[in-house]
Formats: sequence, C-alpha cells, structure tokens
Amino acid sequence: MPELGSLVSKVRSKNAGPFWLTVDVFCDDPATYARVRDGLKDATVAKLFGVEQQLLKRFDIPALNVVKFSVPRPVVQGTRADRDMHGAGWACLLEELQID
Repeated sequence: MPELGSLVSKVRSKNAGPFWLTVDVFCDDPATYARVRDGLKDATVAKLFGVEQQLLKRFDIPALNVVKFSVPRPVVQGTRADRDMHGAGWACLLEELQID
C-alpha cells in the first residue's frame, strides 16, 4: 500500500486559530481525489491525530480535489506548552499514512 504523500501533490497543515489545526490534502486529478477520499477513514485519521472521532471535522471538496481535516489543538496556540505554533508539523503524520 502506498503512502498518501506519494499519491498526492501536497499535504499541508496549518494553524486554524488558537484552538484548531487543519490539514489539507491536495490531489492532482479527480481519480486520485476519489481514491484518497475513499481510502482515508475518519477513525484512522482521528486515531493518528490523537483525537476522538466525534471531534474530527472532515471536508471533502470535489470541485478542488481536496480533502480537509480539522482537529482541536492539543494545547492553545501560543501558550507555553505549544510546541508547534503554526501547526506545520501535522502534515507529515498524514503523508506517511498508508492507504488502499
């Protein structure tokens, strides 16, 4: 099974405010988008990010060939305990995920 990062053009994570992070998966074409959309299971992504599945927000955007996930930040952005203020370190977790 291939890693997600080898199938798509880009996986990007970023800050989505002080309480949320978002991860975008950009696909080159509708066929890849469909494969990624169907291969990424909410339960798997929630477990990967260490959140309860009901807190995971998922947005499938076929017009842009994008799958987007938003999760609560583990700590509030900018606090002393925040080790990734911009949220950029979360993309690599999803990039390395193997999907069907």
